[in-house]
Amino acid sequence: MSLRDLSGAPCLPVTAVAWTSNASTCPKDFTMINVTEDGGTANFVRGFGKSGYYLCYSSKTAGGMVVSDMQVTSEKEATPHGYCYIPEYLEAKASMWRKKRVCVCIVPLGTVETAVLDIKLTTKSKVVLQHYTCLGEVHGYVLWCKKGIFAGPVPRVKPRSISLEIKRLSLDQPAPPKPPKLSNSSRAPAVGKLSHRRSNLQSLHNVVNVCESINIHNISAIDGIPFALHPRFESPPDTMVPSATLNIRIKTVQDIENEYGYSFAVEEKVKSSDSLPKALTSSPLPQ
Repeated sequence: MSLRDLSGAPCLPVTAVAWTSNASTCPKDFTMINVTEDGGTANFVRGFGKSGYYLCYSSKTAGGMVVSDMQVTSEKEATPHGYCYIPEYLEAKASMWRKKRVCVCIVPLGTVETAVLDIKLTTKSKVVLQHYTCLGEVHGYVLWCKKGIFAGPVPRVKPRSISLEIKRLSLDQPAPPKPPKLSNSSRAPAVGKLSHRRSNLQSLHNVVNVCESINIHNISAIDGIPFALHPRFESPPDTMVPSATLNIRIKTVQDIENEYGYSFAVEEKVKSSDSLPKALTSSPLPQ
């Protein structure tokens, strides 16, 4: 078991697999496998004066992609659907062995829950790696991979840029400096000015108290309007004309009925003559 599996926690997934000639051509974020699990050299081209190549992989999740599966295919097999050959970072004089190829399936980070967590190599000896899947033999080496649940990248909190206007509105700003206290040697204000100011404050305090005592629900539309009689009704009683009051006659009920009585004789006559229209038209109504 590798050091990545000792904690038992989900590991970071493998995000890329490639071929490289040596440590100088290996990409910066890749880890080169230069030793097999049984202690041999992981150089895929062994021989004097020959430039070999190594297998390398990356676990950097900044690109948002992970390797969900790996396969080893021969030159006569077509590339499986959704898979691609791993890239090569080789020197100009180095060459690959094309009879066996390594293919990977790369998918977005959030689309799968399991991915390739680790890659190991062994020689053709009878070495079995527990919890690993044998992918096949490539030019004298056996390729193994471990798949499982992986841990996603820890999100980083980006610092927010606060503008100058927002800083001015911040509540964490220090309080404004207090005005300096007057020393004993400073000149005292005049007594007349102080009393005048105190009287102004007292009158303002009285106005505020009156306003607070008035309830808005008890105010009507005529509040504050003075009550006064019209000047023509303000003359004294001795100026009135006596004859205007002496000629007043109080009428009785019988007097009112005699004055405004009406017998409705004309209406009764018209009503009785509705059946004889000719007689009604020939004889005029009595005056």
